[in-house]
Amino acid sequence: MDRYAVFGNPIGHSKSPFIHAQFAAALGEQLQYDAILAPLDGFADSWQRFVAAGGKGGNVTVPFKEQAYQLAERLSDRARQAGAVNTLYIDSAGKLCGDNTDGIGLVADLKRLGVNLAGINVLLLGAGGASRGAIGPLLAAGVKQLVLANRTVSKAQAIAINFDQRVEACGYTDILGLDYQLVINATSSGLNGERPDINVSHLQYCQLAYDMLYGAKPAPFLQWAKVAGVPQQADGLGMLVGQAAEAFYIWRGKRPDIAAVLKLLKQQLA
Repeated sequence: MDRYAVFGNPIGHSKSPFIHAQFAAALGEQLQYDAILAPLDGFADSWQRFVAAGGKGGNVTVPFKEQAYQLAERLSDRARQAGAVNTLYIDSAGKLCGDNTDGIGLVADLKRLGVNLAGINVLLLGAGGASRGAIGPLLAAGVKQLVLANRTVSKAQAIAINFDQRVEACGYTDILGLDYQLVINATSSGLNGERPDINVSHLQYCQLAYDMLYGAKPAPFLQWAKVAGVPQQADGLGMLVGQAAEAFYIWRGKRPDIAAVLKLLKQQLA
């Protein structure tokens, strides 16, 4: 039986084994998917042991996405743009290939939520790996302008320079006064019960506030957006399932339907 796994530290919270088990059952695929706790300084060794034991492919989560990027022998354009890898597989030539499905998962979820990305202005908060992985797919989906805001402006500028003129970098206090139909929080501020410190005026035209984090309760950013009158709020659970579906397609050549799995995960969280 083909083996797959997700690598992370910590990893006990991962929903990936459940998600991929559901995908496999729905599509009639025989596979085993495990969660592997890799030592902070031993990701490469953990991966090599997994492959030696017959592993075919894997997902990579915090804090190993950059290490996976360095380990891969071949990189997709998405991985190069993101500067990080969350999906690994061995190709027909025996080469280790790295891809990044995070941004595709985000775009798929936004479309599921009814967002037409073509021609809109997007405000993206945070200049970490999550943002960098999202920008390319958002641009490919046709956004008009993407403003990347971060507390430390230089970090946002270092990411923006990798893309075309549609991407502009700024700090939280000098965000361009555009009509942002979509505002995405890609920071981890919600883990500390906080939100990015931006002015509420930037939500004036927002139709959807999106937080990449997910949990049983809405993140502080989403609660704030709701009070501010934003019509729709969504967390990152759909993005999680969407990126997993893209990874499954890369490995198995079959594209899973995410709706049923998303429903089950929401029931679990509730």
